[in-house]
Amino acid sequence: YNGRLPCWLAPIQVRVLSFTSRNEKYAKQIIKKLGEEIPNLRLDADFQDRPIPGKVKEAELMRVPYIITIGDKEEKTKSLAIRNHGKVKFGVKIDKFIRNLASEIKNRK
Repeated sequence: YNGRLPCWLAPIQVRVLSFTSRNEKYAKQIIKKLGEEIPNLRLDADFQDRPIPGKVKEAELMRVPYIITIGDKEEKTKSLAIRNHGKVKFGVKIDKFIRNLASEIKNRK
């Protein structure tokens, strides 16, 4: 796997990043919802006050399967920007992401 373990096996399955401190509240809501909907999900967050490219690079070096970035645009539209193995999807609805992630973990894809 070259360090890129499948999501169901990865030590950290999801990492949530915030662009600025004003996006932290929405990011915490996302974390809470993910934790409630997928009870055994291994997730963490990075709310440090530093540039987002550095946060993303660190998460990619750690080989985190799903990196969720929360900025003003995502907060306004109540959506997510999700990075999975270098590919970015914008405008993903939280409920759709939870369904797909739960299915992926359950079916061990």
